[in-house]
Amino acid sequence: MRIGVLTGGGDVPGLNSVIKSVVYRSTAAGNEVLGIRKGWQGLTHVRLGPTPDPEYILPLDRENTRNIDRAGGTMLHTSRTNPKRMREERLPELITARDRERLRQPDGTYDLTPIVIANLQRLGIERLVVIGGDDTISFARVLSDQGFPQIAIPKTMDNDVQGTEYCVGFSTAITRAKELVDRQRTTLGSHERIGIFRIFGRDAGFSALHTAYVTSGRCLLPEAPFDLAHLIDVLVEDKRSNPSHYAFVIAAEGAKWTGLTLGEVGEPDAYGHRKKQDVADALADQIHHRTGEDVIVSQLTYDLRSGNPDAFDQMVATTFANIAVDLLEAGVSGRMVAVQHGTYTHTDLPDPALGARTVDVERQYDLDRFRPRYTARLGYSLFLEGTPTD
Repeated sequence: MRIGVLTGGGDVPGLNSVIKSVVYRSTAAGNEVLGIRKGWQGLTHVRLGPTPDPEYILPLDRENTRNIDRAGGTMLHTSRTNPKRMREERLPELITARDRERLRQPDGTYDLTPIVIANLQRLGIERLVVIGGDDTISFARVLSDQGFPQIAIPKTMDNDVQGTEYCVGFSTAITRAKELVDRQRTTLGSHERIGIFRIFGRDAGFSALHTAYVTSGRCLLPEAPFDLAHLIDVLVEDKRSNPSHYAFVIAAEGAKWTGLTLGEVGEPDAYGHRKKQDVADALADQIHHRTGEDVIVSQLTYDLRSGNPDAFDQMVATTFANIAVDLLEAGVSGRMVAVQHGTYTHTDLPDPALGARTVDVERQYDLDRFRPRYTARLGYSLFLEGTPTD
C-alpha cells in the first residue's frame, strides 16, 4: 500500500526519528511512502499533475531518510493549517469560485475536508500517519470520521494530548530546560536576584511541573491559580535562606494568579489560539514593586524545541512509528499510539471537545509550597501519572 506521512503544528525534536522509522518499517514490508510537506497545507494546496508537486509531496525511501534522525526539526516542514475552518485569505489559489461557494460555512470560514480527501485519493495514498499535537490530530479525527484510514502519533513539548502520558518532544524539552535553569543559577547567585523562568504550557503545566521536579524548583501552573502575596513570601524566604542568596520559580505561560486574568495578544492562529500576555514580565514587575528585589526573567521557549532529540525521545519516536505501521498492516485505523500507565498502547483519537490534558493538581502538585509532589510515588507511572490500581 501507499502510506502518507505528515507533521503538523510546532516542531519538536524527534519528528525525524518518527519519519525515518515509518519509512524503514513500511518499505521493509513492501509499502511505498509519500511525505506530505507543510502539514495539512500539503493536502489543501498541492497541485496535482503527471509528477508529484515538489513543494508539497516528497517520495520517501531509505536513502533520503537514512540520517535524518540525527537532526531536530522535521524534514517535511510543518504549518498550522486547519482544513476544517480555513480563513479566506489562506485559501489556495487553485480553489475555484464555484468551490468557494460550495465550501463556505456560515461563519465565513471554509471547510476543505472534501479537497483533502480528493487529493489523498488522486495521490493514491491509502493510509496516513499523522504526527502532531491536539490541533493537528483534531483534523485527523475529522478524516477518520469520513472513513479515511490513519494512525496518529502524538507530539508536543507541552505533553498535553488527551489519551497519552507521553508525547514526542517532551523529554528533550525538560532536559534542555534543566540545563538552562542550572546554567543560569550562577548569574542569579552572583547578583543575588530572584529568577523567573517562563516555559511553554498554555493550558497545561506538565513542562513547568517536570522542570521543577528535576531542578528542585518552585513552579506555577495554569491548573492552579496562585496567591501572589504568598508566592512572594515564599520566594523572599528562599532567597534569604539560600547561602548564595537567590531564588527562582518556573512559570508556565498560562499560569495566573488569583484575582488577575492576563489577556491575549496577536492574531488567532488557524485553530483560534492567541498568545498569552507574558506572565513572567507581569510577575517580575509585581515582585520588584512589592519587595524592591531585583528580578531576572528568562524565556525558556524555542530553545527547548530546537536541536537534536535526547535518547529518550528518539527511543519513543522510533517505537511509536513502528507501532503505527504495525497497526496499519493489521488493518487497524482511527487510533492514536499512546503511553498509558507507563506502557505502550493505542487509543481513540482525542475528542477536541475535551481540550488539553491537564495536571492532576491534587496528586502531582503542592499548592502551598508551589512544588511538585515527590512523596508516595510507589505504583505511579514513570511520568508521575496514576496507575490502574488507584
